[in-house]
Amino acid sequence: MAEVTLGTTGITVNKNGFGALPIQRIGREEAAYLLKKAYNNGITFFDTARMYTDSEEKIGYAFKGMREKVYIATKTPAVTAEDFWKDLETSLKMLDTDYIDIFQFHNPSFCPVPGDGTGLFEAMEEARKQGKIRFIGITNHRLSAAEEAISSGYYDTLQFPFCYLASPKDLEIVRKCREKEMGFIAMKALSGGLINNSRAAAAYMGQFDHVLPIWGIQREKELDEFLSYVKTPPVMDDKIRQLIEKDKKELSGNFCRGCGYCMPCPQDIEINNCARMSLLLRRSPSKLQLTAEVQAKMKKIEDCIHCGQCARRCPYGLDTPALLEANYKDYQEVLNGKEI
Repeated sequence: MAEVTLGTTGITVNKNGFGALPIQRIGREEAAYLLKKAYNNGITFFDTARMYTDSEEKIGYAFKGMREKVYIATKTPAVTAEDFWKDLETSLKMLDTDYIDIFQFHNPSFCPVPGDGTGLFEAMEEARKQGKIRFIGITNHRLSAAEEAISSGYYDTLQFPFCYLASPKDLEIVRKCREKEMGFIAMKALSGGLINNSRAAAAYMGQFDHVLPIWGIQREKELDEFLSYVKTPPVMDDKIRQLIEKDKKELSGNFCRGCGYCMPCPQDIEINNCARMSLLLRRSPSKLQLTAEVQAKMKKIEDCIHCGQCARRCPYGLDTPALLEANYKDYQEVLNGKEI
């Protein structure tokens, strides 16, 4: 059983974390069943966020009476100290706990530090003094913010997108975290669903003994897949290396990771799925993407007013309107009979 320690926090857990964003889409009892099954089979790290609707509440319900047996990380999108305290108190209430193991700034557009005028980091420090949080973390999709967080020395953990499609700059972030003894939590380990071989993804993560991947889980069959890696961690071999190289070639360049930070769209275009439809058609069962419902969503691309909001928000610097146009063109061709 492989374990990972998050930097200097002392938090040591199985090298499979539970990403609790997807459980907001299922009922409370079903979510509690998955959470408890994960715990009973060796997973003890659970990541959620104030923005994930009722995800925190479901975690609190599932682990009532056994809080000290699990590690819980959650996040605040607050940009003011006042909202920070509101979010913290709400999270504590929803999680049915009096402390949070890692409280994280949720993808801020800048890296909060003491004296920056926002009062955000000072609020974090005060919350830690009060015993309401144990460690201070930050999540981000931006290289610049991640680099600033690492070099600042103020943060215990960084949560950042990381998978086997990582760029050299992404790998440098991972290396710097190890060097600074800063906990590294890997989100988007399946690149928003574009990586469809979780065994290869887990084997890649196994090469970095300081990295904790969190897997988004909604269904029991998904959980069972990752629980099998708890018992028998996948290891890198020639077959997996070849698959990774093939995926790198196929997914190189500008592609949408589906993070959703471009949303909402003023024209109600579901950008985070529509802008990667060509890949979804080819890397998941295509019939799922050819329903009348999905066709209607893709047709809304025609309503794009090229306002540029999505491109400005994209943490990967993508020309999102151009991606939408290219994916829509390909989608129409597939509907008209083009082989995929």
